Amino acid sequence: MNAPRVGIGTDVHQLVEGRPLWVAGLHWPDAPRGLEGHSDGDCVAHAMVDAVLSAAGLGDIGTHFGTADPEYAGTSGVDFLRATAQMVRDAGLTIGNVSVQLIGNEPRLSKRRDEATAVLAEAIGAPVSLSGTTTDGLGLTGRGEGIAAIAVALVH
Repeated sequence: MNAPRVGIGTDVHQLVEGRPLWVAGLHWPDAPRGLEGHSDGDCVAHAMVDAVLSAAGLGDIGTHFGTADPEYAGTSGVDFLRATAQMVRDAGLTIGNVSVQLIGNEPRLSKRRDEATAVLAEAIGAPVSLSGTTTDGLGLTGRGEGIAAIAVALVH
């Protein structure tokens, strides 16, 4: 029997001066800080990659796109999503959907949620649900030190 498989992914990146902010596949040009990382730091895309790879039983983002590999320096999270979707298809599986939640004070998703959802869904080749929340001033996200994301994926 081919039962659906569920995977979860989490990613956190520190906000730093001097980097552009890329979150949920979009550039946020008005943001004063960006996410630290070997790639673009897009924690939403990275959490999605981990969730899909986990559901498919294909490891995690570090297995395929490790920070020790200079090839991935500055790579877009959207590119990681596209490559992950191809790996899943090559394994004979289908991505059913991905749900992801951004946790942080910035950026505010509401004005660009539809745009971000479309970019992420196109990249992963499946429906995406995107939500956002804050931690009411608690922890590294609440203090504005970083942004986190948690994703869940369904793979058949």
